[in-house]
Amino acid sequence: MRWFRKIVIAASAVVAVVGSFIGSGAAGGTPIQDAAGGALSASSTAIAPDGPAFGIWSVIYVGLIAFAVWQFLPRRGDEARHDRLAVPATLSLLLNAAWILSVQFGFLWLSEPIIVALLAVLAWTFVILRRTRPSGIVEAIVTDGTFGLYLGWVCVATAANTAAVLTAAGFRGFGLSQDVWGVVVALVAGLVGVLIAVAGRGRLAPTASLAWGLAWVAVARLDGPLVSVPTAVAALVAAALAVVVTLVVRARAGFRAPAAHAPRAVR
Repeated sequence: MRWFRKIVIAASAVVAVVGSFIGSGAAGGTPIQDAAGGALSASSTAIAPDGPAFGIWSVIYVGLIAFAVWQFLPRRGDEARHDRLAVPATLSLLLNAAWILSVQFGFLWLSEPIIVALLAVLAWTFVILRRTRPSGIVEAIVTDGTFGLYLGWVCVATAANTAAVLTAAGFRGFGLSQDVWGVVVALVAGLVGVLIAVAGRGRLAPTASLAWGLAWVAVARLDGPLVSVPTAVAALVAAALAVVVTLVVRARAGFRAPAAHAPRAVR
């Protein structure tokens, strides 16, 4: 049964990587930011991050490949943990590819339930990681670090995707300006970061990727065709809030934790 789990995860990782290759435009497809009429470009909505922000996907994909390879390496102490992770990890990889394909084929409306499902699956994964311990530093990096980055970034990506779908559908924000909506969404993202920090006892990876995404939202709002200084300031404040709370929670958890606890430095 465990061999079946390992093969399924590996195959799903291949699907996700192939999907990312297509989504980058390298295989002749349209880059994600240009697909669906540019609905996901940096200038599409007030909460859209600037282009370089998406470079984090390279790090996440490397981690996901490492996670798939890790399944086949001889080791002890984490098989039960990975048995519990098998279903949500596999779903996250397949949903990732499905989201890319939905945008590539112009089904922007379909991308929304897919990315919301992806976020829910990653939250499920986060709960499992929170309730179990890595077998060592390497496993903490490969598993906790990868899925932490994945979760933090998808939080930002879900907000941007939702804004893009609503804008494309003709939603005008109940008469409120893009500045107001940008500030609200940025601050909500910051609060999500705070909740993740508290629930995860100060894990660094989710906060790092969430703050990364918010910082690039700020960059996009300070330069380009859709300038919004209030949104940029709110995004930076939200990122700083998530980082500070994470460090405080982590420090307090560190003081309380016995020295024998498993490595936590990279999670």
